[in-house]
Amino acid sequence: MDTAIITGALTPALCSVIAAVSFLAGGVLTYFFYRVMLKRKRVNIIKEAELEAEVIKKDKILQAKEKFYQLKSEHEKIINEKNNKINQIEQRIKQRELALSQRIAESQKEKQEIEAIRSNLNTQLELVEKKSEEMGRLHKLQVDKLEAISGLSGEEAKTQLVESMKEEAKTEAMSYVNEIMGEAKMTANKEAKRIVLQSIQRVASESTIENSVTVFHIDNDEIKGRIIGREGRNIRALEAATGVEIIVDDTPEAIILSAFDPVRREIARLSLHQLVTDGRIHPARIEEIVLKTQNQIEEEIVEIGKRTTIDLGIHGLHPELVRIIGKMKYRSSYGQNLLQHSREVANLCSIMAAELGLNPKLAKRAGLLHDIGKVPDDEPELPHAILGMKLAERYKEKPEIVNAIGAHHDEVEMTTMIAPIVQVCDAISGARPGARREVVEAYIKRLKDLESMALAYPGVMKTYAIQAGRELRVIVGSEKISDKDAEKLSYDIAKKIQDEMTYPGQVKITVIRETRAVSYAK
Repeated sequence: MDTAIITGALTPALCSVIAAVSFLAGGVLTYFFYRVMLKRKRVNIIKEAELEAEVIKKDKILQAKEKFYQLKSEHEKIINEKNNKINQIEQRIKQRELALSQRIAESQKEKQEIEAIRSNLNTQLELVEKKSEEMGRLHKLQVDKLEAISGLSGEEAKTQLVESMKEEAKTEAMSYVNEIMGEAKMTANKEAKRIVLQSIQRVASESTIENSVTVFHIDNDEIKGRIIGREGRNIRALEAATGVEIIVDDTPEAIILSAFDPVRREIARLSLHQLVTDGRIHPARIEEIVLKTQNQIEEEIVEIGKRTTIDLGIHGLHPELVRIIGKMKYRSSYGQNLLQHSREVANLCSIMAAELGLNPKLAKRAGLLHDIGKVPDDEPELPHAILGMKLAERYKEKPEIVNAIGAHHDEVEMTTMIAPIVQVCDAISGARPGARREVVEAYIKRLKDLESMALAYPGVMKTYAIQAGRELRVIVGSEKISDKDAEKLSYDIAKKIQDEMTYPGQVKITVIRETRAVSYAK
């Protein structure tokens, strides 16, 4: 029982010691085992590393060998290519050397042949000289015999022979020339008549006499009073703004617009139409409408010029020349509209140039532009042909066209074949019924001279020649000219016209000076 108690009491302590000894022994055994395993593992890793290093070494050696062989093959390839090129160059050099040797041999052979030919020629020249000397001696002997027989020297006989041949040649030549000239004249006259008649027949034209008045129709006569305005202020404002004399008389439902300038009449007609349609007629409104109408007419002029050039197939004209062509619609020439006349001349020129084998497009262009000097913006003291020539030259037209424009009335010398064609076609168009060239031009020039003369005075703003030049209206600025100065200006203009101009009947000079105050109610 005591033993059992002791055993029971010592068992936990003994178990702890045994456990600790066992744990310590296990730890030592584990450590040694771990050391052994770690050593084996390290040996294995080293062996694997050595094996892997050996494999890598072998791979690198193989790669190096492959790279070496690749570089060696590339090097050999490059060397072979260079050797081939060298061989080719050597072959070409050998061929050139061979060709050069052949050329040298051929040149030496040719040189020998030339020397042989030269020697042969020298021998022949010597023979020719000997024969020439012999022939000269024989010729002199024969001439001496002939002179002795005829009693004339060689020079005298030659002179007589030449003179007789000259006379005979002249006679035959004159006969031949006269025959050719007669035939040429007959043919030329016949051909010229054919060309002119064919050109006229192929061009349809109109002859419309230009009037100096336009009739404006109205719905009822009550509108006449509104157009005249209180104390005539509306009609005065309209006449001052347009430069057209407005005649309101007893003619039913009609107002007469009188002016030599068709552009002014058209502006006045359109302005009246807008004013009557709108119903508001007073001086300020009149000035606004007239200005707007002037701009519309200017746009219409450009559009007419463009349409004319397109219809005729003429391209590349300067815009200013196109505008001048459009202005021709509002001018007259040879009793017909100037634009219609120029179109007719252009078509005639084209047909005639084609018949003569010349450039029809160039001739048509010259025919259309031949009268552009009649519608300039300013009025220089130059014939219209010279002025048109200067305008065409300014806007870079060809020299042939410039010369044709300047020479169509013989102001300058004709230097091209187009110029006489334009002159002839202008005459053909002008010879139609209603053409009264000198009268119309002198009339228009006198009216323009009247306006220009008055416009040159200081303080004058606008001038209008109306009633066919029997009255000149001068509009002056109220701030520059007083009432007394207006009377003096009227007298001075009348005196200058009387001293410097030639005119039928009498000319009435009316100086208009008025002050306006315009306000708007909003």
